[in-house]
Amino acid sequence: MGFHPIDFLIFIAFGISIWAQFRVKGTFNRWAQVEASSGLTGYQAARRMLDNNGLHDIPIEPVPGALSDHYDPVSRVVRLSEPVYYERSISAISVACHEVGHAIQHAESYSMLVLRHRIFPVVNFASSIAPILLIAGFLLSMNNTLIGLGIIFFSVAVAFQLITLPVEFNASSRARDLMVADGFITNNEERGVAKVLNAAALTYVAATLISLLQLFKFIAIFLNNRD
Repeated sequence: MGFHPIDFLIFIAFGISIWAQFRVKGTFNRWAQVEASSGLTGYQAARRMLDNNGLHDIPIEPVPGALSDHYDPVSRVVRLSEPVYYERSISAISVACHEVGHAIQHAESYSMLVLRHRIFPVVNFASSIAPILLIAGFLLSMNNTLIGLGIIFFSVAVAFQLITLPVEFNASSRARDLMVADGFITNNEERGVAKVLNAAALTYVAATLISLLQLFKFIAIFLNNRD
């Protein structure tokens, strides 16, 4: 396939992605040293936020690893990494409440989350078949039929990433508002919460940017091959 001019932008996007990964870890570690004035652990903050929003039936489980926190919409359970689950820091309660934000989205049938759940099975298939079609198309003398099909399937995966962005930003926004309203943090501590959540969000933005640029590259190759 050779080098394409868009590859310059892809390399830059990869650099941003690597920087974002270091930044999220650094920001988390920095604010993990700052104890929240409320004295709540990540688990306690998450439990209270769930209960305050009527989600008494959603359990919270500790899981091993760092930054392995997530909300499982199938099992309807919030899973928090052990540092987040047990610690009383700004980082811990920020991440914990962000995951609860997803649980609240689920309970309220937040439109973008519903859409993401509905297309997830299609995305799984599209993500697995797209690389095969694209590689086959490039290897078989630039077969435009295979490349075109690969682009269609790859577009589905990119669409999923684009849908994920508002889901993540909305969960963070809910978390920040509720943390202040419920007294988990003071107005002064909101700055630290914003830094932790914004650093995490940047990783999603960088990943999406890489995928978009790759899609544009494939489309450009497809159109050029047609000419």
